[in-house]
Amino acid sequence: MENNSLYRISPIDGRYSDKVSELTDYFSEFALIRERVRIEIEYFISLCKIPLDSLRTFDSEKNSGLRRVYEQFSGTDAERVKELERQTNHDVKAVEYFIREKFHSLGLSDYTEFIHFGLTSQDINNTATPLLLKNFTEKVYNPLIHRLLTRLRELAGQWKEVPMLARTHGQPATPTRMGKELMVFVERLENQFQSLNSVPWSAKFGGASGNFNAHHAAYPNVDWLAFADQFVNVHLGLVRSRYTTQIEHYDHLAAYFDAVRRINTILIDLCRDVWSYISMEYFRQKINEDEVGSSAMPHKVNPIDFENAEGNLGVSNALCGHLSEKLPISRLQRDLTDSTVLRNIGVPMAHTVIAVKSILKGLEKLYLNEPLIYHDLEKNWIVVAEAIQTILRREGYPDAYEALKKLTRTSKPPDKKSIEAFIDSLDVDEEVKKELKRITPFNYTGIMV
Repeated sequence: MENNSLYRISPIDGRYSDKVSELTDYFSEFALIRERVRIEIEYFISLCKIPLDSLRTFDSEKNSGLRRVYEQFSGTDAERVKELERQTNHDVKAVEYFIREKFHSLGLSDYTEFIHFGLTSQDINNTATPLLLKNFTEKVYNPLIHRLLTRLRELAGQWKEVPMLARTHGQPATPTRMGKELMVFVERLENQFQSLNSVPWSAKFGGASGNFNAHHAAYPNVDWLAFADQFVNVHLGLVRSRYTTQIEHYDHLAAYFDAVRRINTILIDLCRDVWSYISMEYFRQKINEDEVGSSAMPHKVNPIDFENAEGNLGVSNALCGHLSEKLPISRLQRDLTDSTVLRNIGVPMAHTVIAVKSILKGLEKLYLNEPLIYHDLEKNWIVVAEAIQTILRREGYPDAYEALKKLTRTSKPPDKKSIEAFIDSLDVDEEVKKELKRITPFNYTGIMV
């Protein structure tokens, strides 16, 4: 029962667990503990390179053995850390004690006092968390968005020249092209995706109040600012925030979640548009004979992938909104509210991953119902009225807009025949009449971009 997804409270770990199993490498408690161990060990190794007086005797050949502690970090190791946490009631102190045990087993007992030397727990948490999120973004999120953008571009290319009746305010409007409408989403996503990836991965590393008080008191001649910049910026690949309290200010992390929200919002818009095109039967969905669309109506093939995505994106946005609004706020130099909130950063990202995978699945089912699209264009010759009145304005025809308004605002919309009769009645050059008659709902689609 413990390992049965049926009994999990969250659908992320239950119903959708197979879709987000790869995220355990970045957002599980096991991953966080492992990353804390890695940072603590790399910090100790970096201290030995200064070198501090008491660490001059440390043999650097021992580094490979130390690194194996986190490189081969196991479930048994994580359980030991949790056991120590139950004794200490402190998660980061438990990691320190776990590493002390490893030092003893490696014959490094003389150096245990330099584990977690001068640090506070947030020096570890505020480097571990952005590192995990950075790795997730680079290895999971970015490739997934790239896949989506690639698929949208492919479909846009396939349908580049397919004319389509546009609808503004739900009413027939100036024709467009299906491919171009998809490229609207490609451009929007690319812009916000670029914005997300421009957010720095900032980290706090500066002791209890951010001033290296303990470090400076113990070794006043060491340039701790330069050391920390080297460790965080170069060794860890993050960006150290210079002025902090006990915790990272999280402004950049808030910007990251705001960027995720904007991307999610664009994807919700995409889902609703595709849903509408399916409802209008401009898109049809490939049928899987084994699937059931409705428990009562055998004929139905529901757009469930896009509905599923929209729902998951909404959950993600709600949580991203809380993260971006809450994390930058902390009482004075520290309160604990950020700690419990940070443990949930994987939740909105998991819902986002589920959603994007659902969109990709849904896109693979779509095919274009071109006969219906052309039928709707044929029914709506009224849309060429804009082109006719604009050309008439070019020719200096008096009250062109009003003339077309009179033609089109009737109980029976004009068809091809009545449009041509109207053009014949105009007091304009014959060449202009020929030009006007060449315009149809099928070719009045603007510039091919």
